Amino acid sequence: MWYNDLRPDSELSNDRYALAMLDPEDNYKRLLSDTDKKRTIENLLRLKEGLAEHVPHKRVGANLLLASWNIKNFGTIKDRTAESLYYIAEIINAFDIVSVQEVNSNITQFKKVLRLLGSNWKHTLSDVTEGTWGNDERFGFMYNSDRVTHSGLSGELVIPPDLIDDNPIISQLKRTPTFTGFESEWKKFSIVSVHLHPGNDANDSGPTDQEIRKEEVRLLIEVLKEKMETSAYEDRNMIILGDTNLHKEDEDIVKLITDEGFVESDGLKGKFTNTSLSQIYDRIFFNVDDYFKLVQDANGMQSGGVFNLFDYVYRNDPAEIQKYHQLMLAHKDDPSNLINDDAFSYYFNRYWKRDQMSDHLPVWVEIKSDSSEEFLRNKLDDF
Repeated sequence: MWYNDLRPDSELSNDRYALAMLDPEDNYKRLLSDTDKKRTIENLLRLKEGLAEHVPHKRVGANLLLASWNIKNFGTIKDRTAESLYYIAEIINAFDIVSVQEVNSNITQFKKVLRLLGSNWKHTLSDVTEGTWGNDERFGFMYNSDRVTHSGLSGELVIPPDLIDDNPIISQLKRTPTFTGFESEWKKFSIVSVHLHPGNDANDSGPTDQEIRKEEVRLLIEVLKEKMETSAYEDRNMIILGDTNLHKEDEDIVKLITDEGFVESDGLKGKFTNTSLSQIYDRIFFNVDDYFKLVQDANGMQSGGVFNLFDYVYRNDPAEIQKYHQLMLAHKDDPSNLINDDAFSYYFNRYWKRDQMSDHLPVWVEIKSDSSEEFLRNKLDDF
């Protein structure tokens, strides 16, 4: 991680090339005051402790940490601070590969986070899905090249015309999913990153949100079935992840995925992943060979979870909220009703912290990266 910008101003020269948090539209003015830096350092130290407690340590030759995170409107959110970008980078740095949804056409914030992560972190980005349905979104991966490499496989999943009904509910997924390959130790695998249709409304005319989401999954699975039959053997280790927008009652949609051999991680199953802790939107499904294993704990439970970052930054605490009063006044279009602590508290929890970080929490799994001993023992039994 690149913490140079967090040094006191008295220690910094005016060499803008040595700093990441500058405003190019205001003569490269520094985006963090000394007060901001002190607060950011205090919160980063607390965030580090939380990550160390809840996310496994990286172990060479032993594990690979895969995460998925919908970072709300990553690039176009109003007034996301340099402070928040440090927290986003610190969380990403705890993993080896992070699939990011809702990356917008403006990738300035994406690039700033990459710079904070350091030169060993690489990325892939899809093009923006055009049109109103695309919501100015693209899919991204950030990965630690010391731990994992991009296999060269990269593409978008487009629905062929012969799979579309005569009177279709939809003809393409609203946000075009990506299909990307990675390699680490013994593991070669491909990841399908998705952001499915949101909502749970009946809609006065046309299909319900649930029907649209179900058709998106049906078409996606039809495309993946063919890929799993025709792809190179090593690319058939397939992972579907992302913001599925699947509600608790969408069990019939989940069944479309699991009926094709995909299995949801035990460590994530049933865990709430939105900021409100009310829905299981963010999922990770695996369709992999016998040597592709997730790390298990002493009770046989697969290693994985949801990291609640708001236990460590932008905490729901009166003293913490007080620190952001002036920033919230600048952030709100009409701040005239921010007149007391209750109003600030409501705005902080309902809007401010979600716009600074996200309305989704990062989800993760721990993959066993070396299966060589199991492979050799199985081969020995073949003689």
